[in-house]
Amino acid sequence: MSNDENGLVRRWFNAWDVTFHGEIYKYPEMKIYAKYDGPETPQNPGGGGGACTPNIGPPSQGTTMNKSDLDPNARGVIKADNRDAEQFDVLKGIPTSESLYTNAIADNYLFDQSWARMTGKTTYDCSVTLTYEREWTIPGPEVCPPEGACSPGPPVKTGDTVTKPYNFQITRDYSYWKINKLEVYQIAKATMENYALPGTSVTMLPSGYTPPTLESRNDEAVESHVTPAPTAAISYTPPKRTGGLNSPPDVPDDTALLKGMAESNTPQSKVNNDLVKFNNTKVMDDAEATKNGPTPTNIPDPTPIGRDVLYKPNNMISSSLLNKANTTSSGEIFYDLLPGNVNGGANKTLPIPGINTVTVHTPVVNYAWVSDDQPHNQKTVPDPTSSALILERPFIVRIPTSGQHLDVANYPGYGNRDYAKYFRIKQVQFPFDVYNADRSQFIPAETWVDIPVNQLDTPFYLPVWVDEGHYQVKFRNIAENAPSTFTTQPDANTNLAHYVATDTVPVEVIGRLYDFHVTDISDYNWENVFRKQMGSSVASGVSYWTGTNGIDGDPRGNLAPFVLPIRPGSHPVQGFRNIAVKTGYHVKFDLKTKGNMFGTTDGVRITPTFDFVSKDGTTRQAVDLYYHRGQERLIRIGSPQDLEKRFVVLNSRLRNVPGTELGDTARYRYTYELTAQERNQTTLAEYMVQLVDQISHQKTWVGRYDWMILPASIRTLIGPKTNIPRV
Repeated sequence: MSNDENGLVRRWFNAWDVTFHGEIYKYPEMKIYAKYDGPETPQNPGGGGGACTPNIGPPSQGTTMNKSDLDPNARGVIKADNRDAEQFDVLKGIPTSESLYTNAIADNYLFDQSWARMTGKTTYDCSVTLTYEREWTIPGPEVCPPEGACSPGPPVKTGDTVTKPYNFQITRDYSYWKINKLEVYQIAKATMENYALPGTSVTMLPSGYTPPTLESRNDEAVESHVTPAPTAAISYTPPKRTGGLNSPPDVPDDTALLKGMAESNTPQSKVNNDLVKFNNTKVMDDAEATKNGPTPTNIPDPTPIGRDVLYKPNNMISSSLLNKANTTSSGEIFYDLLPGNVNGGANKTLPIPGINTVTVHTPVVNYAWVSDDQPHNQKTVPDPTSSALILERPFIVRIPTSGQHLDVANYPGYGNRDYAKYFRIKQVQFPFDVYNADRSQFIPAETWVDIPVNQLDTPFYLPVWVDEGHYQVKFRNIAENAPSTFTTQPDANTNLAHYVATDTVPVEVIGRLYDFHVTDISDYNWENVFRKQMGSSVASGVSYWTGTNGIDGDPRGNLAPFVLPIRPGSHPVQGFRNIAVKTGYHVKFDLKTKGNMFGTTDGVRITPTFDFVSKDGTTRQAVDLYYHRGQERLIRIGSPQDLEKRFVVLNSRLRNVPGTELGDTARYRYTYELTAQERNQTTLAEYMVQLVDQISHQKTWVGRYDWMILPASIRTLIGPKTNIPRV
């Protein structure tokens, strides 16, 4: 069939069966013309297809999960060792040479997190082309009989194909979580500063500390988080479209159908979050998920570290540190940023607030004591408030390191105890010359003498030239941290401004009267005892002493019977054993003194008493003694009638005073007792001759029977004259 120029459809038949009602006719080589206005009948069936191409749209930030804990909740203390058994309350006081511990508590980690939910769409651009097959009818060719008018022939089918492109979009929602910020910090160390700490600062490194672990992966690219699902190709053959007579069918809009096919062929996108793994637990899971990434959790809240993590004991307070009250403390804790952080962060140094103050107060006490030599104190009325120091005798000073300091109830670690640990030195100062115990070292008056701290008692020796009298012996105990210039406080330095505890002990230096012995009896029956031969003035050297021991208790060497009192049996010569001293005969004696008995008005007073002693010596009774004088009878000694004077000649024939003693006495008198005018009138040599030959032979009234005073005129000076230190 073809169209001619008149728009008619021309079909040529070689043989065409024409149906006539009632009869069938065969027309060879017959031409039939029919007019056709529609398209040419399609040669191929309809159908088609296409595909969708995904495009990941940019995400937008939605919900965020923000949480942080950057406050370490730090606290700390500085206290006295040992922890839980602190000897001192550092708020009140702690001495040097004691140790402190530092202890910090804080959270075991810090963190700052920000998670963001990223949402978006994946757009699928779909392109589909379909070919539609259409069919309709047109009037058939006219039937023209040989005769008569032509009539319309029966309708005939016709059709075509129409190609139609489709372009549309489908979308798939997606969401995932990403890290906006991630910071986790572990403890690196802690420091504390205080005046009392070594070098004023200590560092505590973590011990037994388990730091947090962190693993993270972060990618800002959406392509790393969203994987569009593959979609199947769209293939669709639409049904043939059929029209009516001369009415081609319309081509439908199959967009919805095709879009539905695309929707059903396209799964949801695959997504994955960033990764946050904290302490081996996934806080943000990066496992692949469909459409929506799983919601993350928060990093757990930190917990306080154990008390042994940041703990440093045995921080010794320097022995040179001065006392100081309420010294302030400060501290810092250092956190290091862990690897795996996202978007910033840096190591942190944070304060440790509220650390207590420390008061440094090094205690010393001083409760000194000086020995009281009562057994050798010859004073008739001893002074109970002073320790008796006897010339040329040893004595002891005791400087304990223990005693009462601050009240232990309010000041733990102080109280009444031994403080030797905190002493630098103990010292004593005498207001008079002394020697050390073995007299190998001379110590001038007003000299501070060092005493080893751990030595409780220290012996000294009192030389004979010290003036008798009352004195104050000074003591001071110096704390180990005392500066070169310091102040003092009696007994104990309870005020920390002072570094020295002082004490004073009252003493009385006392001389001695000793070596009293009878050197001669004028009774002729005793001449052979005291003289080498009868009628001679040369002494035999025999004396009768008070006891057998010397001044300090050592044996003198005199044995019985040369011991006072002189009684029957005291005479050493055979045949004279029962002889006693007859009444009316005088005896000669001498004695020695140590101390201030060298002045012109000094003397020794002797007050005799008279007792009756039974023959067996078991009883003793005081009695009055009487004597006759000329016609006066029974004069009681000590009565108003007792006016008898007694005289002594120093250099008498039978007294045997050594010439050296007389010479020394003359020299002393000339130098210290004569006035300058008197010395100008004579020389020393002349005065020595005058004293030996004249003055010493003069009678000296010494008293009566009931009292006797031995004045300076019958005194000689015997030394010492050697080994006297020069200061």
